[in-house]
Amino acid sequence: MSTATPNLAKPRKPPTASKPLRLEEKFAKLGLRTDMDFVLHLPMRYEDETEMMTMRAASMRGGSLLQIEGEVSQCEVQYRPRRQLVVTLSDDTGQVVLRFLNFYGSQVTQMAVGMRVRARGELRHGFFGAEMVHPSYKIVNLGAPLPTSLTPVYHAGEGVSQAMLRKAISSALARVKWFDSLSPELVTQLGLKDFAESVKLLHNPPPDIEQFSLLEHSHPAWERMKFDELLAQQLSLKRAQASRRAKGATALPVVGELCNAFLLNLPFQLTRAQERVLAEIRSDLKQVFPMQRLLQGDVGSGKTIVAALAAAQAIDNGYQAALMAPTEILAEQHFRKIAQCLAPLGVKITWLTGSLKKKEKEAANTLIANGEAQLVIGTHALIQDSVQFAKLGLVIVDEQHRFGVAQRLSLRNKAETGKIPHQLMMSATPIPRTLAMTYYADLEVSVIDELPPGRTPIATRVIDQNRRDEVIARVHAAAREGKQVYWVCPLIEESEALQLQTATDTYAMLSEALPDCRIGLVHGRLKSAEKQIIMEAFIRNELQVLVATTVIEVGVDVPNASLMVIEHAERFGLSQLHQLRGRVGRGSQASVCLLLYQGPLGGTAKQRLLTMRESTDGFEIARKDLQLRGPGEFLGARQSGEALLRFADLERDTHLVEKARNLALELLANDLATVELHLQRWMGQREEFLRV
Repeated sequence: MSTATPNLAKPRKPPTASKPLRLEEKFAKLGLRTDMDFVLHLPMRYEDETEMMTMRAASMRGGSLLQIEGEVSQCEVQYRPRRQLVVTLSDDTGQVVLRFLNFYGSQVTQMAVGMRVRARGELRHGFFGAEMVHPSYKIVNLGAPLPTSLTPVYHAGEGVSQAMLRKAISSALARVKWFDSLSPELVTQLGLKDFAESVKLLHNPPPDIEQFSLLEHSHPAWERMKFDELLAQQLSLKRAQASRRAKGATALPVVGELCNAFLLNLPFQLTRAQERVLAEIRSDLKQVFPMQRLLQGDVGSGKTIVAALAAAQAIDNGYQAALMAPTEILAEQHFRKIAQCLAPLGVKITWLTGSLKKKEKEAANTLIANGEAQLVIGTHALIQDSVQFAKLGLVIVDEQHRFGVAQRLSLRNKAETGKIPHQLMMSATPIPRTLAMTYYADLEVSVIDELPPGRTPIATRVIDQNRRDEVIARVHAAAREGKQVYWVCPLIEESEALQLQTATDTYAMLSEALPDCRIGLVHGRLKSAEKQIIMEAFIRNELQVLVATTVIEVGVDVPNASLMVIEHAERFGLSQLHQLRGRVGRGSQASVCLLLYQGPLGGTAKQRLLTMRESTDGFEIARKDLQLRGPGEFLGARQSGEALLRFADLERDTHLVEKARNLALELLANDLATVELHLQRWMGQREEFLRV
């Protein structure tokens, strides 16, 4: 495969701040460096420039995209009602006006009287007759041939025109060494189209092709591109998984006294789903290669207890476990829950966050370094250079999508030299099956798909902001009945752009409206100690209403809280709304979530609120969220800024995902030469960031 960059500009010295970027550098910003990069830079859409209409025929077919050609009979800058360039284009059958409301002086010269112009745009009938507003156009000679294929339109960056891209791609198509990374037998067996034939067709489709199938990415040529892309992703992730396994880990085979005592002392029985997932984790921990497992489950499904039992297994084997959470509130909730179970059994648990005083940090670091701390729970503070573990055997990362790749690596690298600790990642945002099969193909996935018994379903109501007084009355009634209430606001400070009710204003408003209620306020800018005092007061039922920002999104567990009000719910994503709603319904009381919205609502916001009202199933909500917002919401920093899928759609292309996954396993087992060839074409250097 050729790796030469298209020769589109003479080499110059590296640019300085005052010099414009060279064309190669502009292309590089688009990820276009090699011939194959250009070949795989496929069109976003197409324009049909293969047909020409006379002025008269075009005038009779107004309201659609048309192409016309004629001679400029008049070109002038007019100033009424505003400055605009008006060009009259004529042929033997009539004339059409081209109107440009924004234009450069060079365009006046370009379209001087007598010049021949080919224009494409939507023709409409204005006060002065047939006209096109801001059409695309080019200067042509009389008799210039029309294109014989649809004209591709590509994603372009600043300073890169479509003409530049078309020229560069055409050059690369002529120069690249064509080959198919898959054998003819495989292509036939999978019912796919030839690679070279597919690419050439997508860059230069014939005018008689079914355009809908091109735009919808359902044409067989697109199917081949999507399959190849999915196969590359599967191969890369599975190979990264194999690379990690080859490095080795310390086996933790003993399920001993601590694990058994832990289970015996639990005041409840594990659900069948928890038992199944625990068995999967215990099996992984007994292996000599590192566990890399994603534990996912809906809000309140009992992931923390399963994680604590995994930590107990590490401790039973004489190793330390570390649990890292993205916020102090969540880390503290874990500390509180797990300490209740493990501290009475003699386990030494250490707490480490950035807000600790210097002496407290030093004391914690000493316990961690000499091995006295058997379980360490904290935030990003765990990955600081000053933290050194004596024998780290298990790393647990909660809400893993909130941490970057480098942060997760930093914690994992604190194990013994040459060994990788077992790693358990947790997510309370259920991940749709297609997403787990693609972006998480390098992980083993465990799902807790059952809620503990006794949980009451949460009723969700969608309410216009104009009914705020009714909502306040409902909050008051709940507080008088001894129930507790969350009132969530999205911002702390006033923002004119977003026009959102702030947490501080809401706190003041509720304090005035409900003088007989004890109301607290918690947000991200409070010091950790202040947050802790307020949260503990709410947990002890000393506060009836807690006004909060999304710092309470995950981890907060107050069984007596049974009413949740979410301000400006239309501004939140589905997964975040589901997480917030999960703060209630954790006890035996019937719980209600009120979604306050500010109208008018857009289409996506309406769909989100409707989904929340109709479903409490986290997996269904996650599937809808994937539809509405794509995979980024679930992945967080996993992609390191690189998009692994440009063409495939996880909702519509599930059949291709299955095929690609099966073939990837077969090729990795039996045909490594094809694996290398395929990954070189599709991944290039992007494969490296997956090896974590």
